[in-house]
Amino acid sequence: MPRFLAVYRMQAENVARFRRLPPAEQAAVDAAGVPAWVAWEARHAAAIRDRGGMVGKTRRVTKDGSAAAVNDLCGYLVVEAEDIDAAARIFENHPHFAIFPGDAVDIMPFVTD
Repeated sequence: MPRFLAVYRMQAENVARFRRLPPAEQAAVDAAGVPAWVAWEARHAAAIRDRGGMVGKTRRVTKDGSAAAVNDLCGYLVVEAEDIDAAARIFENHPHFAIFPGDAVDIMPFVTD
């Protein structure tokens, strides 16, 4: 079955806005979001091939060396699905953006093994 890379995206300004919320409001989002995310993973466990994880700050390497960089990638996982549309349906109403301040989940097919 085809595999797809799902990349969680979150713009820096949305992270900053969330971090400016009072601690009690941040905790309330976490209290709602974490169980919803766990439930989402349980519902889709058969399709998840690599739980991936959330990622931190970026270091970009080029032919000229490496340096700190900024992007909106904040995590990833790998799923299996019949096609890209089926893979995308797995992420509809995902807690990443339905509860947390995430922006989107990009779905891309693996084209090599």
